[in-house]
Amino acid sequence: MEPVAQLLVVDDDASVREMLAEYLGTHGYAVRTAADGAAMRAALEAELPDLVLLDLRLPGEDGLTLARFLRERYDLGIVMVTAAGDTIDRVVGLELGADDYVAKPFDPRELLARVKSVLRRMQARPQGPAAPPAAAQGAPARQRFGRCEVELESRRLFDLLADGAEVPMTAMEYELIRVFLANPNRVLSRDQLLMHTRNREWEPFDRSIDIRIGRLRRKVEPDPSGEPRCIRTVRNGGYMFVPGG
Repeated sequence: MEPVAQLLVVDDDASVREMLAEYLGTHGYAVRTAADGAAMRAALEAELPDLVLLDLRLPGEDGLTLARFLRERYDLGIVMVTAAGDTIDRVVGLELGADDYVAKPFDPRELLARVKSVLRRMQARPQGPAAPPAAAQGAPARQRFGRCEVELESRRLFDLLADGAEVPMTAMEYELIRVFLANPNRVLSRDQLLMHTRNREWEPFDRSIDIRIGRLRRKVEPDPSGEPRCIRTVRNGGYMFVPGG
């Protein structure tokens, strides 16, 4: 028997929480609810869900702030729930790494379909390309990446131009580095990068990968203000990691 998918509904409207808990529960999911960011964090500490249904219009910490928090710390699905006219919020949410969205008022059947789709993509997601051959031959734990060295097992990044000082790295930045190291000198499209890191295909006007590449470049490029040498842009192609660049 397949394990039951764990869902967490974060919404300040009690009636919405109750409706979704009942509806999704009848379709075989284990559903917990939270009314705000503090309750969401408590729920995460108790048990990590497979997917979070996150309302963006929350009191206190808004949903965009919570989406950023989730994406930087956890590998789980995020489906945003937005107001019908909040196009900007949807775009920003996708840039922050949300997997999908549904607009209020929504048909529960549509929401269920989106939940199933995200969970299906997560289950089918490749675990990542095979490690470079050197890793299988007892290569050092650290691998060079631009001006930095990365320890893949401990998920730590070190700046060689700053006497080896550790550089904070988000979960998404780690996934990008991992995929690039496994594919040196190979052009990777935005679609490939999203599928390997965030379980979803690239969509027109989705700039989430470009934003993250820009942030990663500032950490790893030998000259962040100059032409990228480590992570190069390939016109109409995507991005390419160049060892020694």
